[in-house]
Amino acid sequence: MACGVLFAVGSFVESALAQKQDTPVKQDKLALSDSDVKQLLLMMDTDKSGRVSKKEFLDFMSSEFDRLDSDKSGELDVKELTQSGLHLKARPNVGK
Repeated sequence: MACGVLFAVGSFVESALAQKQDTPVKQDKLALSDSDVKQLLLMMDTDKSGRVSKKEFLDFMSSEFDRLDSDKSGELDVKELTQSGLHLKARPNVGK
C-alpha cells in the first residue's frame, strides 16, 4: 500500500506541476480512484482539517523514506528501491 501511495503522491505532484505550467498530463493507467484519493488524504491529514499541509506531506514522505530504508543507513539503495515496488515515471522539471 505504501509503495502505491508513493507512486500516487508522485503522480499528484506531477499533475499539479503540469497544471501550474498549463501543460497537459497524460492519463496514467494506474490513476487513483476517488476512494483512493480520500484514503491517501486521511493518511496524511494528521490534524483532520480536510487538507494536507506541506508539513503533513513532508512528515508522511519522511516516514515512508524511513520505512523503505531497511538498513537504516539514511540513504536508499538499489536493493531497497527494487524491493519497494516503486515504478519510475518521467521526472517533472521542478524549479526550472
